[in-house]
Amino acid sequence: MIILMIMFLSSGLLLAALSVPMIMGKIPPNGFYGFRVKKTMENPKIWYPVNSYSGKWLLVASMVQAVAAVAIYFIPGISLDVYAYAVLAVWAVVFGTALAASIRYLNSK
Repeated sequence: MIILMIMFLSSGLLLAALSVPMIMGKIPPNGFYGFRVKKTMENPKIWYPVNSYSGKWLLVASMVQAVAAVAIYFIPGISLDVYAYAVLAVWAVVFGTALAASIRYLNSK
């Protein structure tokens, strides 16, 4: 189970690191990295604020995932399956919330 916890923690930290350039406005419109939808790809004036906003949500969500991966690991007697599903549930909620907030922000532009 330690390997799974390390994988969940690492993925959360990687996503947190990837969110920082988005927040800082360092990522130009591209087809690989960022909040890539038709509206943002067509207009840099929309791309940068939407990516900054979604990057902030991504940072929060990824840190919640990383903390949850470690915290849930230390629940006494937790089985591997329950651990994996619990971290998955946290991930689904926080990233779903981040996506919904980012879409709502995009639609306000």
